Amino acid sequence: MPVPRLLVVHHTPSPAVRALLEAVVAGVRLPDVREVGDLALDVEPALSATASDVLAADAVVLLTPANIGYMSGALKHCFDTIYYPCLDATRGLPYGLAVHGNDDTAGAIRSVEKVAGALGWAPAAPVLSTIGNPEPAVLATAQELGATLALAALERGERRAR
Repeated sequence: MPVPRLLVVHHTPSPAVRALLEAVVAGVRLPDVREVGDLALDVEPALSATASDVLAADAVVLLTPANIGYMSGALKHCFDTIYYPCLDATRGLPYGLAVHGNDDTAGAIRSVEKVAGALGWAPAAPVLSTIGNPEPAVLATAQELGATLALAALERGERRAR
């Protein structure tokens, strides 16, 4: 039986987004998650994530800065690359989103949700939106996002194995 996979696609040009990524990964590695089952974790930069990565995933976490009211160009490139190969095959894929901005994240959130919705992906956790330097409470929320999506991947992987 294949091991369920969680894919984390990120564009981390700043220390703030890097801290969110590290917190998400820490959440995946929490003992409560590990007790549920074996999980493969793939962490891919948005510019190198492929359709094969997404097709192999049981859930996806997306991390992006908000750039001029939109998702990062790197994440948009990822979506452009995977869209048609994944369009039908990934419907219902659980996903989570974390967005960091210096002053606003609304446009970036809207743009990611629009593409994820067109792909038929299912949000598995509330969007994590943060402005400025991530405080400990925000990092705890990012850790929770990682744990939640890890559990979603485990559940979906179990269903696909049946």
